[in-house]
This record gives sequence, C-alpha cells and structure tokens, in this order.
Amino acid sequence: MATVELRFSALPEHVRTARLVAAAVARRAGVDEAVLDEVRLAVGEACTRAVGLHQTGGISAPVKVLLIEEEKQFSIEVGDEAAHAVAGAPGAGPGDPDGEADEDEMGLAVISGLVDDVEVSAGEHGGLIKMTWPTTPPPTILV
Repeated sequence: MATVELRFSALPEHVRTARLVAAAVARRAGVDEAVLDEVRLAVGEACTRAVGLHQTGGISAPVKVLLIEEEKQFSIEVGDEAAHAVAGAPGAGPGDPDGEADEDEMGLAVISGLVDDVEVSAGEHGGLIKMTWPTTPPPTILV
C-alpha cells in the first residue's frame, strides 16, 4: 500500500495544486483515464469545502489530503479540523442564517454525484471525506 500525504494552508489557491497531484497519483495507481476528470473535480470540491471550513472557523491548521494506493482500489481522504455539529448535540439546530450549511450540503451532493464510493464523517474535532475508485492492474507484458 503506497500513500502520498499532502498538507496545505487553507487558501483557495492551493486547491488547484491538490487537484493536479491527486490526478497524477490516481493515473499512476491505475484509475481509468476516463474517470480522471471526476477525480479532479471531486478532490477540488472536497478541498474547497475544507478550505472554507478552516477559513470560516479561523483555523490555522493545514488541510490534509491522503492519496492511498491499494491492491484494486485508489482512495483519497480529505480532512479538515473544523468542529462539526453532531446530530442531537446542543446547538445542532436546523439551518443557519448565513446559508453556510446549504453550501456545505451542495458540495457534498456534487461529490456524491461524481464518486460512487464516498464516506463522510464529521465530529467536534474535524471531518473527513473518503472517496474510492477501482483501479485496473497494468497489462502483463510477456517477453
């Protein structure tokens, strides 16, 4: 299992770099060429969401991206350190006046539309979006 870890300051201009690195590692891992645009877009959405959460929350910690190459699959984990309301917790009421929750839900909906295998977890110490794609092994060359 090979893993590439990328950490970047929560600034929008770094999202493009994360997208490019993710696409390059996905290609090397064996993700189908036809899916690479979806990988790029999904990573862009996840990183943009994390950057927004960090900026809104005044969090100086970097956004963390893990690119994980396993035997038959490639995963990308985008983590933030923003406190997320936990269902049923005090103060976890419906909606917010600024519409930030609506933007968050829209970003997650876009990611879900791009990636078949998505897991989203969030708690008071941060959130994580894990996206997984199948890989195809390189062709065997007989000599």
